Amino acid sequence: MRAFAIAGLLLGLAFAPLSGQATHLLVVTGLSGEPGYAATFKAASERLLDAAHASWKLADSSVWLLTESGPTQAVAMRGRSSRDGVAAAMSALAQRAAPGDAVLIVLIGHGSGEGPTSRVDLPGPDLTALEYAKLLDRFAKQRVVFVVAASASGDFLPVLAAPQRVIITATKASSERNESLFAEQFAIGLGNGEADADKDGRITALEAFSFARTTVRAAYEGKQRLLTEHAQLDDDGDGKGSADPAAATTGDGAFARQVSFGPPRGSSDPRVAALAAERQRIENDVAALRGRKSSTDSLSYERELERLLLLLAEKTRELRALERSGPP
Repeated sequence: MRAFAIAGLLLGLAFAPLSGQATHLLVVTGLSGEPGYAATFKAASERLLDAAHASWKLADSSVWLLTESGPTQAVAMRGRSSRDGVAAAMSALAQRAAPGDAVLIVLIGHGSGEGPTSRVDLPGPDLTALEYAKLLDRFAKQRVVFVVAASASGDFLPVLAAPQRVIITATKASSERNESLFAEQFAIGLGNGEADADKDGRITALEAFSFARTTVRAAYEGKQRLLTEHAQLDDDGDGKGSADPAAATTGDGAFARQVSFGPPRGSSDPRVAALAAERQRIENDVAALRGRKSSTDSLSYERELERLLLLLAEKTRELRALERSGPP
């Protein structure tokens, strides 16, 4: 099909972030239970904060940290990771984030898988997967990446899945109950240039996921241990996670490939900003169309996809031409 051939060609293009797009980070560390786990959760959360401040240049007002005892780090938006605290932070963040903004929410802790009542242990009563899903419904216009970096977290994925929403879980099944290494490796990937597989100067949600999945496996193999956590990602809303979506042109991976964090590579040229914004709108239209694929006539779907991809290629060429020519 011509549309899919075009899609394959477009995957070779570097997608620059939207110039007007802002990034927001919410990190929640749950009940640790013992000092060793507390130290592990703290290390992962600090790596995420380091990435937000050092690599993404986020202001404190765009970084939220909730912990079991209340954080002491110099973060403007902070508090206790209680049920009410998490719900309040997500609600406030939904009001703050503008349409098109990237929102990364990471839960770190001990999980339990029970379908819609799956949970990550919090101090006091827990939020269930179904309750997190209702909170996420408030982010209908943002580019959300929701990571459940906890043991036994696999059951969260089908409950939270929705089109144009990236859901990542540290495990595939609720039976994978051993301590998870995914949180720290995902955090390392977000702040580490090694995760930038295509070397375009930014790290996407898909690249961070792929990096963490690979390094977790290597850590188990290095200790000659059986791999007891199999991370998965869903971003097409079908509730069926993929373990290796990096090569996908449709289905899982297509949207996660578009979402990156932090400021764009700067340009003071207003023409570049306008073209980047226009291209971002087209990317959003492509993702929305793919989300409607199952309910759309196949011929109409292919024609519309081809139209959007050709338009996207045109805008990408115009952007690259402006970047080469420099400011007017």
